[in-house]
Amino acid sequence: MRIGVLALQGDFHEHLLMLRQAGADTAEVRLPADLDGLDGLIIPGGESTTIGKLAVAYHLMEPLRRFAADRAVWGTCAGAIFLSQDARRDQPLLGLMQMRVIRNAFGRQVESFETDLTVPGLPLKDGKEIPFHAVFIRAPLIETVWGDCQALVTLPDGRIVAARQGKLLATSFHPELTGDDRFHRYFMEMASSK
Repeated sequence: MRIGVLALQGDFHEHLLMLRQAGADTAEVRLPADLDGLDGLIIPGGESTTIGKLAVAYHLMEPLRRFAADRAVWGTCAGAIFLSQDARRDQPLLGLMQMRVIRNAFGRQVESFETDLTVPGLPLKDGKEIPFHAVFIRAPLIETVWGDCQALVTLPDGRIVAARQGKLLATSFHPELTGDDRFHRYFMEMASSK
């Protein structure tokens, strides 16, 4: 299993470490040729407008869309925004997931928070179903989903913080910052399925 991480901007290094912990072979993706031979791709958190502008500058937009047509792609935080069809503002988006996001929906940096989430289908931890401790940093909110896109995880008040559409996954939070590799293993299972 070879998983790439888009390494244009943001916390790509943390994803690489978690993937290795989960047993994946990894690659940093900066150019279209870097997508060759990958089973899946993670688009990390960072700044979604910057990631989009750099993807345009490095001619990655269409290669990323072609890659996502039959392989798994996961966007965390800014990466989730980049995958969406609507971010409520004019910025480069891949437009792959049938969802609308609200950037910085939970407030500024000082309003960042952590909480435990119940995630259906997440691998067991120490043989048990244990909530996933999620880290939200200037996080987006998945305002609505439609079509084939479905809410995967919600906060207790019903707000959507993770969605899935076939082999596409979006999380508002940062699983790479927790030390818990279950979300990365979940994504690797998605990438290995036909």
